[in-house]
Amino acid sequence: MDLTLKWGIALFGTIGTYFFGGWTELISFFLLAIVIDYGTGLAASIKEGKGLSSKVGFWGLAKKGLMMLVVILAHRLDVLFGSDVIMIGAIYFYLANELISITENYGRLGLPLPKQIKDVIAILKKRGAINHESI
Repeated sequence: MDLTLKWGIALFGTIGTYFFGGWTELISFFLLAIVIDYGTGLAASIKEGKGLSSKVGFWGLAKKGLMMLVVILAHRLDVLFGSDVIMIGAIYFYLANELISITENYGRLGLPLPKQIKDVIAILKKRGAINHESI
């Protein structure tokens, strides 16, 4: 293996450990949900004839990046307070929103959704619990 690649892997691991305290399945699942949400959002926009906007895409990625920064800050708070619940709570909060957004995107793509899921999303939106423009 090339020395540069080894150093790159070591650096990535070191940064990941500092920022997240190690790599867990929860972090992997959260990152997967972010990628799927972004991809299904792009697909839904294309299907609806809205096209792709670099400005909208930039702000979508910026929001995803800010979510990651909150998770990183939450981990550092965990380190400061000697706990392990702040980062996990932050991930679960954002993960719930990502999963709801993926479900909405599937609906926008015309994929069938159970009525109960549609009703729950409508109730949460009405109560202001979901506002993807502010996430």
